[in-house]
Amino acid sequence: MGSIDNQTTPKPHVAFLSSPGMGHITPLFELAIRLVTQHDFQVSFLVITTAFTPAQSEYLNANPHPDLHIVDLPPVDMSGLVSDDMELGTRLSLIVQESIRPFRSILSELKGPKLRALVIDIFCTGVFEICNELAIPVYSFFTASGVLFTLSLYLPSMDREVEGDQYVETVKVPGCNPIRIQDLQEPVWNRNSDDYKWYLFHCRRLFMATGIFINTWEDLEPVSLKAVKHEPFFLNIPTPPVHPIGPLVKQIEPAVMVKYEKEMIAWLDKQPKDSVLYVSFGSGGTLTREQLTELAWGLELSRQRFIMVVRKPSDYAAATFFNVGSESDDPRTYLPDGFIERTKGVGLVVSSWAPQVAVLNHPSTGAFLSHCGWNSTLESLKHGVPMIGWPMYAEQRMNATMLSNEVGVAVKMHVVGDKGETVVARREEIKRVVQMVMEGEEGKKMRSRAKELEASSRTTLSRGGTSYETLARVAESWKLG
Repeated sequence: MGSIDNQTTPKPHVAFLSSPGMGHITPLFELAIRLVTQHDFQVSFLVITTAFTPAQSEYLNANPHPDLHIVDLPPVDMSGLVSDDMELGTRLSLIVQESIRPFRSILSELKGPKLRALVIDIFCTGVFEICNELAIPVYSFFTASGVLFTLSLYLPSMDREVEGDQYVETVKVPGCNPIRIQDLQEPVWNRNSDDYKWYLFHCRRLFMATGIFINTWEDLEPVSLKAVKHEPFFLNIPTPPVHPIGPLVKQIEPAVMVKYEKEMIAWLDKQPKDSVLYVSFGSGGTLTREQLTELAWGLELSRQRFIMVVRKPSDYAAATFFNVGSESDDPRTYLPDGFIERTKGVGLVVSSWAPQVAVLNHPSTGAFLSHCGWNSTLESLKHGVPMIGWPMYAEQRMNATMLSNEVGVAVKMHVVGDKGETVVARREEIKRVVQMVMEGEEGKKMRSRAKELEASSRTTLSRGGTSYETLARVAESWKLG
């Protein structure tokens, strides 16, 4: 018998475009990997190189695959257009806007057969017209929670109905749980801000997508997903088909670890099961000096084991969003005097970055003090780890409230005041909450609920599970198309 040449029919080709930032790149890249490894696609992953960070580059190039091609878009000069004090969403939107100017020629030069689809995130809606002219279906991948997704679909209607500069009442998205004003991120709350105008622009264009992927699943967010499917409001506006395919999170980092990462895992190996609190504020999160001091004292007073990822304090909460992985400093210069020495053996302080998935996957890790960014949230739940919610910016306040009030896997630190202002959590309160989660009955209940969601996340992503089959159906339609 002659051998069958598999190359006679080229694999179907899909492209991805993500805005800068690990929170956007990670889920899109994990979806790309799934299409390549589970559904036999070839993928061109287009990378906006302006505002690109070392951490992003390391992640995208860690596990090369012959059917997954990284394509760099030419860098653009943003010097006259963005400034360091510019709001995050505005800055991202402008970087994407400038980077996609040559998009038509970039798409036409891609190697491989004609594209079956392009998958983008919320900040890349500027490509719809170009792709429409080229007859390439565009799918949006909404990388945040279902709570923010339903709010984003509702926002254009809400904007038309409300007068004044700010939203001042509880927001009632049809079919969903009410959202307190103090839990809204400022871009949605303050209608005068550039961030609000940009976000509204992108939300209005969500309806231009052929379909929308969302990084969640039924067991985690039943209320939001039910509303999108059955609530008359969402059925009456032209909502594209919604495909829940989560939780798509970063896989365990490559086995090749640098020395300090190996030391961290070796330290965890020596600790009892569920005994270590992992403290990290994501790729962009930064505390003020006052708050960092209170956190350090709270951890020390709690007498619980911990790993704390720290970076130089700043008054701007998202200070490292655009340079994550490039900073390195000596924590002794901004932690309380003697803190590292006094907590030696009980705690481990790490500067700026840790192999988060490996830490959350470790049996010694018992809880995660987290900013509640959606990627970190999903990573925590996928490994059965409950959370102490410490929201900082973007939609993290909404996530923290949902995780504590609805899902039952988190307790919220009091870091947001009644008017939405950031307040300083004091050491005694931090000590109390940490002890409650690590040793108390409430912590046990949260851990048990997190373990249930861990099992559920495995099921939904396995063959026959809802997230797996949802993606398989879309992939099949692309193959036929």
